[in-house]
Amino acid sequence: MANTVSEFTKIKKRLAHIVFESDDKMSKGFDLVLLLAILLSVLAAILDSVHEIHRDYEKTLFLAEWSFTVLFTLEYGLRIWLSRNKKGYVFSFYGLIDFLAILPAYLSLIVINTQFLIVVRALRFLRILRILKLGRYIQESRTLMRALKASRIKIGVFIGTVLTLVLVMGTIMFIVEGPGNGFTSIPRSMYWAIVTLTTVGYGDISPITPLGQFIASIIMLLGYGIIAIPTGIVSSEMVRESTRMRRTLCKKCKSDNHDVDAEFCKYCGELLD
Repeated sequence: MANTVSEFTKIKKRLAHIVFESDDKMSKGFDLVLLLAILLSVLAAILDSVHEIHRDYEKTLFLAEWSFTVLFTLEYGLRIWLSRNKKGYVFSFYGLIDFLAILPAYLSLIVINTQFLIVVRALRFLRILRILKLGRYIQESRTLMRALKASRIKIGVFIGTVLTLVLVMGTIMFIVEGPGNGFTSIPRSMYWAIVTLTTVGYGDISPITPLGQFIASIIMLLGYGIIAIPTGIVSSEMVRESTRMRRTLCKKCKSDNHDVDAEFCKYCGELLD
């Protein structure tokens, strides 16, 4: 009896390694098959939204979708069973993504057309980060996050300035053009200003008077310069952060949490550049 329990424990431990890890042939194979299934299920949901394809292959796509749903449900249950901390997995980031991957299909039995939400399964492609071992890029992502954090005040001021400009221009256009030309309210005029300033130009509202067209031309020209400002702010902070990282990165232990004026690594004692 003890041998049976020990053998069952070994099998369960091996299954857990295959399901949760990606450092051997079996575990990588499991993840790759899972990602292929995710891709096919998302593709089926996309194709099912096309009227002609839905009309001709409704039964096939329905069968495929529920086959994938059953597969992902079994996989989700398997992960819960194999997890040492079941509650921790269920409420973890990947656990919630796995749950959302199967939820839309069951909701479609109650609410019409929610099956198209199955495209959220594409979020499970985030698991590819674990498969491809992209940990080497974590340092670069940290550099980007620090640059964005350092830029937040400047970007906040920029957004405030743009919103003020949109408010002023929208109000002016409401006065100049008026409801008769489609500018029925200041909020609608602000919408037009945003569309024009970002050079999107839907064309659903357009100025008719010469003065309104002149103001619109100024906003369009401003848009080209304004769009480039956030890029410049973040780029300058990234250059600054990259320079700081090069100065404080330890070549021996790869630690980077040092003071700018530090000469030696506080973790291993290696001389910093």
